[in-house]
Amino acid sequence: MKTTFLRALSLATAALAALLSAPAMAQLSVDVTGDIDSNLKIAVPPMPAQQEATTPAGSASDLGRKVAEVIASDLKGSGLFDPSGPGGLPAIPFPEVTFPQYEKWGAYQALVQGFVRTSGGEADITVGCYLYDVALKQELTRQGFVVAPRDWRRAAHKCADAIYARLSGESPFFDSRIAYIAESGPKGNRTKRLAIMDSDGANHRFITNGQSIALTPRFSPDYKSIVYVSYLGARVRLYVYDIGTGQQRLVTESNNPTFAPRWSPDGRNILFSMAAAGNTDIYRVSANGGSPVRLTNSPGIDVGGSYSPDGSRIVFESDRSGGQQLYVMNADGSNQRRISHGGGRYATPEWSPRGDLIAFTKMSGDFKIAVMTPNGDNERILTNGWQDEQPTWSPNGRVLQFFRTTPGRQGTSQVWQVDLTGVNERRIPTPLSGSDPAWGPLLP
Repeated sequence: MKTTFLRALSLATAALAALLSAPAMAQLSVDVTGDIDSNLKIAVPPMPAQQEATTPAGSASDLGRKVAEVIASDLKGSGLFDPSGPGGLPAIPFPEVTFPQYEKWGAYQALVQGFVRTSGGEADITVGCYLYDVALKQELTRQGFVVAPRDWRRAAHKCADAIYARLSGESPFFDSRIAYIAESGPKGNRTKRLAIMDSDGANHRFITNGQSIALTPRFSPDYKSIVYVSYLGARVRLYVYDIGTGQQRLVTESNNPTFAPRWSPDGRNILFSMAAAGNTDIYRVSANGGSPVRLTNSPGIDVGGSYSPDGSRIVFESDRSGGQQLYVMNADGSNQRRISHGGGRYATPEWSPRGDLIAFTKMSGDFKIAVMTPNGDNERILTNGWQDEQPTWSPNGRVLQFFRTTPGRQGTSQVWQVDLTGVNERRIPTPLSGSDPAWGPLLP
């Protein structure tokens, strides 16, 4: 796969340079801790084309409508905004992009307008987007991107990212990707394939063919690679898949059950768990391969290591106390201490990229997604499904994806998303059942 790059918009004409000059600032914002009733109402009308032209991704006007649809969908999916459009909203002429007619949009607090410019064919397209405060009649931010026609969705995600960042004060997350395990077949004999998609489920593709079982993928910190476990017969292999070249390399292999690989923040090492001689421990191995180093050695099952953002500590689960609980240790395996003390069991911990929280699966009757601080305080349940598990953080540490399994022999698993309020849930569409989601960093 050829890596996609967005180029910040560089304008050749004075007229278009004026379209993307420095914006004025106003005070419209949204509270990321607020409830759903406080969501900001935003109008997102279709984006006009500067001139009509045909590209492999559709006409310029079609792209303008589709870009607006993705922006509205991204904002809606964040749980913070109540966008309307582009369907049902009036089209605007190109000159109005930078001179909004605020009287049209009095029912909204914010307005998103933009344009698409292209000469057609395989030529690059330019996507510009603008955010306005309707009440104050002020521009809040503007962004522009030059992309190949096939990459128009990335420009749309980048526009939504700019809007989200300006209104929330938080880092964005829409222009990112998810690796997950696509499942098919009966529960007792599932085919499990590694797959990758955009954060909203678009641009889906399979990485492995299903001849071996793929499990627990994770993106490298620079997004260039995915580490995952492959089972083929009795052999268990840890592979790193290169997203740019489509090639993969073996990191380590064993006849012993091996699972839950996780990258170190600097990308140099990989944590994994392996069962040997009746004990399951956490190991560290160089991302280039070599001899693994064992970090835990307590009797029982130690699994699920996840580094803190600065790489100094590791959170993991262990049943050494008689039931599954969460522990934290130094990166070299020293100073192991328990941090979970509530009722029920705790599993699949993952440290937030912000460093302020640890997400995990709480098992107390049903399985739920929950968070706590790194010292074990302020435990909060975020979901209420029958079986929700394996949380993975968005790049900005404000949203979690996980997989939800429905009851019964015919039950299926699907990828879901929830924000830290626990109020805003959505299902991420996948062509097959999905498990083990892994959220990657923002794309370069």
